[in-house]
Amino acid sequence: MTKRVTILGSTGSIGENTLSLIAHSGADTFNVVCLTANTNAAKLAEQALRFKPEYVVLADPHHAQDLKERLAGTDIKIGIGREALIEAGSWPADFIMAAIIGAAGLEPTLAALGQGKHLGLANKECLVCSGDLFMEKVKSTGTTLLPVDSEHNAIFQVLNQKRRKDVRKLILTASGGPFREFSAEQLAKVTRAQALSHPVWEMGAKITIDSASLMNKGLELIEASYLFDRPSEEIDIIIHPQSIIHSMVEYVDGSVLAQMGSPDMRTPIAYAMAWPRRMAAPVKPLDLIEIAKLEFQAPDDVKFPALRLAREALETGGAAPTVLNAANEIVVAAFLNEKVAFSAIPACIESVLNRFSREQSFTKPLMSVSDVLGFDARARKNAHAWISGNK
Repeated sequence: MTKRVTILGSTGSIGENTLSLIAHSGADTFNVVCLTANTNAAKLAEQALRFKPEYVVLADPHHAQDLKERLAGTDIKIGIGREALIEAGSWPADFIMAAIIGAAGLEPTLAALGQGKHLGLANKECLVCSGDLFMEKVKSTGTTLLPVDSEHNAIFQVLNQKRRKDVRKLILTASGGPFREFSAEQLAKVTRAQALSHPVWEMGAKITIDSASLMNKGLELIEASYLFDRPSEEIDIIIHPQSIIHSMVEYVDGSVLAQMGSPDMRTPIAYAMAWPRRMAAPVKPLDLIEIAKLEFQAPDDVKFPALRLAREALETGGAAPTVLNAANEIVVAAFLNEKVAFSAIPACIESVLNRFSREQSFTKPLMSVSDVLGFDARARKNAHAWISGNK
């Protein structure tokens, strides 16, 4: 039966890869019914004209007229702004790909959960910002949550969720980014161009910077804890530069099961879209002879303090992950705009976390959207203030 598909964030790398797989599969397999974007009206219109969805949404009203002009003469419904984005999440679909970057994806993704269908989660910030709230809604709606991040998708494929006591630990792998061999002195001089040159993966700018600072792995640590209901001490992170083993599960009998594949996001996307079956994807086959060797090393929490900050936030719980994520989004944007140094990213985050740590409500679970958005807004304000004072 043809699956009705919504893509929240269709103009980003995950969204584009999802559409490429849909095109590869043919119209009899998937039917695109809803697409959303933030500001890229031109690309959204191009996608809409090709895939003929019922509804398209542009979050930024400043580009609304451009979208309307490009889709003039079609019968595609157009929505603009935050409320329309939330409506897109609840648009009737069999599979929803949640690929909006950052905390902006929280409300439409929560709306998507309300359908109780299959949700492909590529927005790790939803779980980082509101893990308790998000997972409670997953359970209450009966939604099948399918992780799309390559690491969590790998664990999902090899983890026996029904026999919890058989599992000793989860092992997330990290490429280490472009600076894993840099000294502290070299890291202090990292440029925007250097940080945007990832050695393995092709990703959007914000995720690429997070990968360079290893904050991406810190966010994935928090996401894994909520997704698989595991405490911090049962989740390890190791550096694996080749990005061939995407993650592993260690069982109590000494067995370690790993999911391997070429570093191509179309593999985990295809797995989520076709679940519980598999679908063909135009991905380069894995050639272990060509690769020849697989390397592993421990991450350096001193040179890359983002990992330490993320683990501490997870162990603190409550609003700590929300504050961590919000501060990171603001300071990464400042780095991309060349307003702060690369080394300022963890410094800003730690300063903002310390400001909140004395509040009694900081460690309490956030169980409403308003609570999440309240801490998120305050953390962003504090991060902006830190940046202004440290230029």
